Amino acid sequence: MANKTTEDYLKTIFWLSRLSVKVNTSAIAGGLKISSASVTDMLKRLSENGYITYTPYYGVRLTKKGDKLALKVIRRHRLLELFLVEALEYTWDNVHEEAERLEHVVSDELEARIDSYLGNPRYDPHGDPIPSNEGVMEELAYCKLSELNKGEQAIVSQVIDSKQLLRYMKKLNLALQSRVAVKEKESFDGSMKVKIDGKEEHFLSRDVTKQIFVKKIK
Repeated sequence: MANKTTEDYLKTIFWLSRLSVKVNTSAIAGGLKISSASVTDMLKRLSENGYITYTPYYGVRLTKKGDKLALKVIRRHRLLELFLVEALEYTWDNVHEEAERLEHVVSDELEARIDSYLGNPRYDPHGDPIPSNEGVMEELAYCKLSELNKGEQAIVSQVIDSKQLLRYMKKLNLALQSRVAVKEKESFDGSMKVKIDGKEEHFLSRDVTKQIFVKKIK
């Protein structure tokens, strides 16, 4: 049975592999905030257990076994985040750390019961897709709010899981499924004025709008 360290490594490699074809030890060390020497030793063990393959100059890759376990951990994490919000009334900015701790100890039965209790949800509180029990994760095709131009409208569909961002959005009453209309956009720095749900108008910096993903309204 995989332990917490194994699961954290596989999850980190999974996300890094979606950003770059080559996943090297320094990238993994950076993602886990540990030394490269520690990573090298662990990679040897993961390879021996059939979770990864390592090819010089091509980096680390998950095997089917490793990919399956990484997606299982991601599924549990996102189900737990939604459960904490829906059942225990956590706010969306306070669920990540709790889910990080719990994802490693949830049994298959508890996972199934949480999934059933929530009605077999497709997305977590931040709009991220929840992998299916078979290990399939939906690929989303949203654009960043920062890519919209003056006069365009969209629905907020996904946000980066950043505590600072989520708290700022809460302050503005900007949430998933909010309708945003771009009223102004500065060519200088990309900041924009948006109207939220036809009510309040706020100026948002490019740093904020590039972390919010939307579905355009045609």
